[in-house]
Amino acid sequence: MTNLIDRDTALLRLGIKAQTLYAYASRGRIRMQPDPADSRRSLYNADDIVEVSVRKARGRKPATIAASSMNWGEPAIQTSLSAVHRGKLYYCGQDAVGLAHSSTLEEAAALLWDVRRLPIFSGDAIEASQDAFLVLATHASQGQPILGRSGNHLAHDAAMIVGKLASVCGAVDGSGPIHERLAIGWNCNAQIADRLRQALVAMADHDLNASTFAARVAASTGASLPACLLAGLCALSGPRHGGAGEALRSLAADARRQGAKKAVRQWLERDRMLPGFGHNLYPDGDPRAGLMLAGIKVPDDLLALAASVFDLTGLLPNCDYALAVMVDALGLPEDGPFRIFLIARAVGWCAHVMEQNQKGTLIRPRGHYDGALPD
Repeated sequence: MTNLIDRDTALLRLGIKAQTLYAYASRGRIRMQPDPADSRRSLYNADDIVEVSVRKARGRKPATIAASSMNWGEPAIQTSLSAVHRGKLYYCGQDAVGLAHSSTLEEAAALLWDVRRLPIFSGDAIEASQDAFLVLATHASQGQPILGRSGNHLAHDAAMIVGKLASVCGAVDGSGPIHERLAIGWNCNAQIADRLRQALVAMADHDLNASTFAARVAASTGASLPACLLAGLCALSGPRHGGAGEALRSLAADARRQGAKKAVRQWLERDRMLPGFGHNLYPDGDPRAGLMLAGIKVPDDLLALAASVFDLTGLLPNCDYALAVMVDALGLPEDGPFRIFLIARAVGWCAHVMEQNQKGTLIRPRGHYDGALPD
């Protein structure tokens, strides 16, 4: 439910006059709606109040704005691929969750890559000893720079690389839809295959997240496509990103041993993030999680964990929690969350590499040195 506050509370939080509040509302910066209890009064969106307050506190100093852009602050790079707007995720202007209800990952890739034909993520036989890092590193050592290459050529290479990553993650060889081949490789039925399809589309891209930024930085140097994806994979592997699924398993194991509330308190006392819960861009809940959890019976231990986290912090489950629930409830491989994340997000990385290559600019931020200097 959206957090709404009254006028006096809004004025107090912002430290402004009523006229200024009305001006913010008239320009759409702060959403408002009539109070159901009194139609003469208005209620204001608390999340919008926070955003306006942060911007006021930040001021307009260029250095402050630049620093904040690296930590959920002002947008730093222009993109037409994906955006989070008022609690919803969009791919090229289309509701990503809506697309996930009926589209395949191939269709999402065609949209994000701006190509007419659906890509075919054909897989090759992959040796059991190989993993995603090794596959991308091998191709990166042989790849050619992306500079001067057309979008269609890069899209052709991207389809090949995504197909190889899918094979590493367990998809059987072939040219059919990736969710069906993945389901066969994981010994899943058609119903679960459709669940995988939805998850793959929902996870394909997500604004300028850490792994996407890493891939775009590599692309801005002209690095080869597999090298750019390897940069993204390195960032994805961290427990605060795609590795959150493994971290969540540790939290869930602590909760089973000690009790959910005790485990959550201990993680918080150690100043540790709670993997699987909360998202700065979705204060009212991650819509991707809602999609993936719909109709699934959440295992009791994960249900109790979510309830305890909400009681202690107010944080709601995010996509990492939803992927973990899918693994438990549907009998997927233990590292299924990371595999799904990798296959899906590789599509988004490729899209951002293509877009960055078109822009032709080098991403090179400046550091703010705070050490000692000679007199």
